[in-house]
Amino acid sequence: MEKSRILYAEDDQTIAFLIQDSLENYYEIEHCSDGKSAFEAFNTKNFDICLLDIMMPEMNGFDLAQKIRDKNAEIPIIFTSAKALKEDRIKGLKIGADDYLVKPFSIEELILKIEIFLKRSKKTETFPQKYKVGKYDFDPKNYTLNDTQNTITLTQRESDLLLYFIRHKNTVLKRQDILKAIWGDDDYFMGRSLDVFISRLRKVFADENTVAIENIHGIGFRFSEKQ
Repeated sequence: MEKSRILYAEDDQTIAFLIQDSLENYYEIEHCSDGKSAFEAFNTKNFDICLLDIMMPEMNGFDLAQKIRDKNAEIPIIFTSAKALKEDRIKGLKIGADDYLVKPFSIEELILKIEIFLKRSKKTETFPQKYKVGKYDFDPKNYTLNDTQNTITLTQRESDLLLYFIRHKNTVLKRQDILKAIWGDDDYFMGRSLDVFISRLRKVFADENTVAIENIHGIGFRFSEKQ
């Protein structure tokens, strides 16, 4: 079986060696020691997932992730950084990253995260072609919302969350159930991530008065559509 290909950007050579040595039995790793060379690699080769440090020479991880997102809204991005501040995590998610691991982390945890996103990428192949959401045609396979004039491209996480809401339309959903279904966990940080992605979806539908994502106090959320 062909191995999944990972773009790994990390300037600390010791950490990079340990991570690459641990992962290369399972994946094909392309390691770059700065953001500029990582983006050049992304532009010239095909990858299934990106692992990005933040503090790197030439181009930092935030800028690199933004450039990658501008070119590809689908590929999963995981930050692997020593920057543990909540503001840094939120910034990474707002850029469009799918997850954020704070160093030091275990190789087992990293592999688990990688496998979750690789499996989700493959699952999109079995999704129905389109769902009608307000004025938009939602295409989960290509992560797009289309109307007669515009195309909005979602991240994989946004698409997964919207699809989950659609499949449980007009139902009160507990926060922990959403987190376990989409993130695989329900800890505090994942809860903050959920709030960020719901805020982003609300902005997408801000001008669509038939679609609503309601806060249900003390419980979770309800996605509803008016006919």
